[in-house]
Amino acid sequence: MNIKNIALIFVVLVAAISAIVYLIKKNNSEIVDEENVDDKTFTMDKMVKFVKQRLDEITKVNLYDIGLSEEELKRRKAKKYELKKALKGCTYGDVNDKKYVKELIYDLLSKEYGVDETNISKAIPFDTPSLLTSQDKFDIILHEYKKEFSYEALNEIIKKYDLDREKYVEGESKPCYVILPEEIDEIYEKEAFQLDFADKLEVLVQRIYQKYKGYSTIDEIRDMNIDGVSGGTSGLPESFLSQVAQTDGDYLKQAMESKIPRACDAIWIFFHGKSIRLSFLSFGTEAELKRVCQNIYKYNNPGQLSDTNGYKINEMKDGSRVVVVRPSMCETWAFFVRKFDVQKATLEQIVKFPGKEDTIDLLKFMVKGARIIALTGEQGCRKNNNAYGHD
Repeated sequence: MNIKNIALIFVVLVAAISAIVYLIKKNNSEIVDEENVDDKTFTMDKMVKFVKQRLDEITKVNLYDIGLSEEELKRRKAKKYELKKALKGCTYGDVNDKKYVKELIYDLLSKEYGVDETNISKAIPFDTPSLLTSQDKFDIILHEYKKEFSYEALNEIIKKYDLDREKYVEGESKPCYVILPEEIDEIYEKEAFQLDFADKLEVLVQRIYQKYKGYSTIDEIRDMNIDGVSGGTSGLPESFLSQVAQTDGDYLKQAMESKIPRACDAIWIFFHGKSIRLSFLSFGTEAELKRVCQNIYKYNNPGQLSDTNGYKINEMKDGSRVVVVRPSMCETWAFFVRKFDVQKATLEQIVKFPGKEDTIDLLKFMVKGARIIALTGEQGCRKNNNAYGHD
């Protein structure tokens, strides 16, 4: 064997070994990439995108092209119509349509998307409490309380933990009504819920629903039997922050470091005549607050909320009164929802102060005499027929 043959064999062996090493590295790289893709598959954004796409496909599919029997065609058409109706009705505050849509999302995630016990915590870290946000903990608490108290769940949480008391907040000179993130964290630790897979999936479904068709972080709160809820009604508007950023960057930096609430962080509830700020919740961005404002008033098509017509007053499907405002009529997008859920309230329950008997008798005689009565007072002082105080 001459030198040329030996050199040729050597070159072939080196090439073969290099090819084998390259293939091994490529396979390992593909495995790592698959693992990374798997991690990203079960994020909240990916699942919201999947749900939107699947429901869009279901509602837009042409049933006549599938070749169904007449009976099956009628059944599928009825289900398609029912889904379209539910998707439209749930944006008006219809709790039955909302329940239908959430059940469908539940099935899509568990049967088609492949959400199971091993990967559900990639979306919400149920198994690692230290990674849960205050919103995550509140969603879990509210979900667990709804099992027993239904739409009275929020009332029970507030009453049990005395959350509607005045308290001092850092940086404030006067006490105010606010529910702090620390209080939600403490409640979650005290309750120590043991969630099974079905509970975790229901919490995840609600989070996806409120990002897709619901009212963001106030979606479940709006359904509760409280006096009302509002958003965007306090805090710094985005227009102000962008203007300050161009003229005084130091002030903007100081404002961000001191965590001054923005308008999209402003979520308030009306509870027993008290306006209570939920400082642990936020819409996150002005775009999300705008989306809620654009959807929450649209029951019975009251018209378009535009720059020239900067406010709308309407009702929701459950009878709640809703007011929505937008720039340039005001500084930021905002909404007010007032609910009237106190049922069978008597004057004895409503009027509470010494000597109330004479006042109640006077009111009765004035009503019987068909007299004109004016009830005045500041916002939130309970002027309507579920009032607690008097002027």
